[in-house]
Amino acid sequence: MEGDFIKINEWLTPFSWLYGLGVGFRNQMFEIGILKGKSYDIPVISVGNITVGGSGKTPHVEHLVRLLHDKVKVAVLSRGYKRKSRGYVLADKQSTARDIGDEPYQMMKKFPDIHVAVDRKRCHGIERIISDESTKDTDVILLDDAYQHRYVKPGINILLVDYHRLIIYDKLLPAGRLREPQSGKSRADIVIITKCPKDLKPMEFRVLTKALNLYPYQKLFFTTLDYCPLKPLFCGDDLPIDQIPKDMNVLLLTGIASPKQMILDLKPFVGDIQPMSFADHHQFSKRDIRKLNERFAAMPEPKMIITTEKDNARLFGLDGLSEEVRHNIYQLPIRIEFMLGQEQEFNEKIIGYVQKNSRNSILAKAKDDHKSKDSNRAGNGSRTISFRNN
Repeated sequence: MEGDFIKINEWLTPFSWLYGLGVGFRNQMFEIGILKGKSYDIPVISVGNITVGGSGKTPHVEHLVRLLHDKVKVAVLSRGYKRKSRGYVLADKQSTARDIGDEPYQMMKKFPDIHVAVDRKRCHGIERIISDESTKDTDVILLDDAYQHRYVKPGINILLVDYHRLIIYDKLLPAGRLREPQSGKSRADIVIITKCPKDLKPMEFRVLTKALNLYPYQKLFFTTLDYCPLKPLFCGDDLPIDQIPKDMNVLLLTGIASPKQMILDLKPFVGDIQPMSFADHHQFSKRDIRKLNERFAAMPEPKMIITTEKDNARLFGLDGLSEEVRHNIYQLPIRIEFMLGQEQEFNEKIIGYVQKNSRNSILAKAKDDHKSKDSNRAGNGSRTISFRNN
């Protein structure tokens, strides 16, 4: 059910009050204009959340990339969490997960025709993208995990809410996992409830819609996870998830915020699942690899290892994996699937925003060809808009 992965540490509630005072004061500074966000003369779409841990940001950013990358030049800007480099880094063919972070590395490998950059200071990162010779052809910038980075004012602010960690049931850090009060959802133009069960009933959609209590300018969408065929990390053929032998023993190797949903989704397709879980963005050590080899060797046949695309970014290239592990380890790619037939509406909103606000994109070319000189001059102003203003 919704919110079923939430754990509240009630004894930490007083510290949550103190944390809330600090976050509330910071947000108020932005609201009254003492701290200021900056708009840019290029479409900027932010995807983020107000909870700690995974809410499906990467597959949702990847959906935006798939939607746009054949139409415009896309750049993805991320913080590059737990990378070993500093400052602004533009990914290239020599970049590793240690250089740019596991999630940016994953996107760089999957979409070699886009720009992928990392910078903890998002304003600086945007300015580098739009001014550097190698990236100034960018038509739209996707900000990964930037909902709290209020120094940037995106044209579209997308808030992701995990179905299993609904913000309406959660509490502020450290008692709960909220980064800011749930009232922060008011800054979103689009709210997406992610990781929904595929068999969600119509009544449940209505209950969730009412519970979130969004403003009229906000649009609510629902998505679920769709698993693609398993891909071998080193050797072998792709394997559709429904073709895994029913008696297969699976070692599920994860370094993500919450592997629970993955376990639930895999259970109908395999025999036994043994989780081997690490913290989110965990950097695998020689000791971890040794334990992986030993644990897999002790499992009964038939057996295989399943890991995530994000973990693959940190595993690939590591020394010490046994031949048995190398021949039996697969990554499980995921995509998002919109529910209630909402995908076309979502896609049209995104494309419409980019079309209206990107002078360089082929989406806007036909319209630009027919503009008058006066309208051309007007189009040179700021192109950062919000759905709530449409």
